[in-house]
Amino acid sequence: MTSVSSAALTNAMRYQQMRMQADLVKATKESSTGRVADVGLALGGRTAQSVTFSRDLDRLNVIVDSNGLVTARLASTQTSLGQLSGVAQTFLSALTTASSGDNSNSLTQSTGQTTLQQLTSILNTSVNGEYLFAGTNTDVKPINDFTAAGSPAKAAFDASFVAKFGFTPNDPAAANITAAQMDDFITNDVAPQFLGAGWQTNMSNATDQQIVSRIALNETTETSTSANSDGIRKLAMAAAMVSSLMSSNISRAAKDSIVTHSQTLVGEALSGIAQVQSETGIVQKRVSDASDRMKTQIDLFERHILDLEAVDPATAATRVADLTQHIETSFALTARLQQLSLLNYLT
Repeated sequence: MTSVSSAALTNAMRYQQMRMQADLVKATKESSTGRVADVGLALGGRTAQSVTFSRDLDRLNVIVDSNGLVTARLASTQTSLGQLSGVAQTFLSALTTASSGDNSNSLTQSTGQTTLQQLTSILNTSVNGEYLFAGTNTDVKPINDFTAAGSPAKAAFDASFVAKFGFTPNDPAAANITAAQMDDFITNDVAPQFLGAGWQTNMSNATDQQIVSRIALNETTETSTSANSDGIRKLAMAAAMVSSLMSSNISRAAKDSIVTHSQTLVGEALSGIAQVQSETGIVQKRVSDASDRMKTQIDLFERHILDLEAVDPATAATRVADLTQHIETSFALTARLQQLSLLNYLT
């Protein structure tokens, strides 16, 4: 006759409980996720296929999330470009009125100054801590304020005027400046400050190089714009000339020359800004299309993974219920075994 102690039975029951509890954890996970708890154990040789699908799925999800940020930046860029176009259009209207003699010089000068201030504010717009028009230099304000005290761009402009004519714009001698002289000053002295190397020396901190983003597994594109675009430079040049000289003592003919040049510049600026808007819109479409394609791929990968790893919900739920019942029964038996004592039979 073989004797079995209650302690041995209790230990055996505890071991069985631990094993069933581990199985219950796996079964509960499978029931809640709808997938096998241990991919390697369940799939065996097909595990590599599942891992590959999961890796590609993660890569696609990362790019789609990144495209969401790119889309937000491009949308903000379009909004800013629209505002910039509106500012330029308002300025052009003021110049047109001035050319007909209906605007006072001080009003035209004020419009030029307002244009500069608005241009600076728009170009220094940031989203999520990154400046939209800074090129790749996204942590630095792209444009210096021409109207601010101590502005290097304004100082360079004033210095070039004095170097050209030998006196300041408010000097009485400025009334003798001819239209031809002003044309020459604008072409040979002012233009290089805005359309040449002087722009990045005194006005701009932006880079010509733009941000390049990966918008798909095998596709990249430029997803930013720069304050160094020609349209922006021309708008700034026109506004700088008007704000600096229209209220000065220069001759009527010289002021007419400034207005004429500024009208041409602002008209070209509007075309340049519209071109940037168009290019930005094309990039927006590319990003949107790329995201749509990847979402389709993501759906396919998820289906493939589900085909490999899926468990039957009803079977998983039944297994959870069975294990729970067995564990409860085991606990009840263990409790009864622990109540057994030799003393109960010696009384």
